[in-house]
Amino acid sequence: MTRREFFTLLGGAATWPLAARAQQPGVPLVGFVNGGSPSPKRVAAFRDGLNEAGFIEGRNVTVECHWAEGHYDRLPQLATELVDRGVAVIILVGGGPTTAAAKAATATIPIVFISGDDPVKSGAVAALNRPGGNVTGVSLLTVAMEAKRLQLLHELVPNVAVVAAIINQNNPQADIQVQELQGAARTLGLQVEVFKASSPNEIDTAFANLAQRRAGAVLMAGDAFFNLRKEQLSYLRPGMRFPRSSVSGSSLQPVG
Repeated sequence: MTRREFFTLLGGAATWPLAARAQQPGVPLVGFVNGGSPSPKRVAAFRDGLNEAGFIEGRNVTVECHWAEGHYDRLPQLATELVDRGVAVIILVGGGPTTAAAKAATATIPIVFISGDDPVKSGAVAALNRPGGNVTGVSLLTVAMEAKRLQLLHELVPNVAVVAAIINQNNPQADIQVQELQGAARTLGLQVEVFKASSPNEIDTAFANLAQRRAGAVLMAGDAFFNLRKEQLSYLRPGMRFPRSSVSGSSLQPVG
């Protein structure tokens, strides 16, 4: 299936694919998977887009939403459940792990993603101009932008020599994010202290320990889990813990 066919499918300019109609007779079922937590605004925006294309939920389309809530290990099961339900198309938000899980679950059902990684390097598609297979979408290249974000941070606070980077080690792209940051740090003459955090408690512990590592600024790596912790991150400062968290010890270890 070509990219044009994918967007024709979503835009309503043509009927749903024959294979999809065979799997889901009558009203087609659209599967929506997000690596984050339930967001009424995102669901409403998605439904608005469907409405603009002529697909009205409850009339000529049904939408089933699944949320991983930052737990990437749940994604394979969520994708498999949608495949078993006979969805006509799977819409993905949340980066490479979400796409990988859906691609592993089906080689025939159309998959449309929005991701932050390089879909060619991750193996999601064969090429940007000709994705091939049953997968296509939009990449924001967030992972490749980690170096640029560090450069921007350096321009904003040029006197800071040590930057703390907080990475979610459960993200399959974590190693690439670290490589991008460390490479940029060498070019900029900075020292990057990398902390691994994959839970609210570990984020708390990271901020509590920043002063000990002489970090003058913090860079949060692009990750759906961190997007869920906006309230916590907006409150925290080096040396502080979020008051609503319950921290019992620390499994976080600074590396690099």
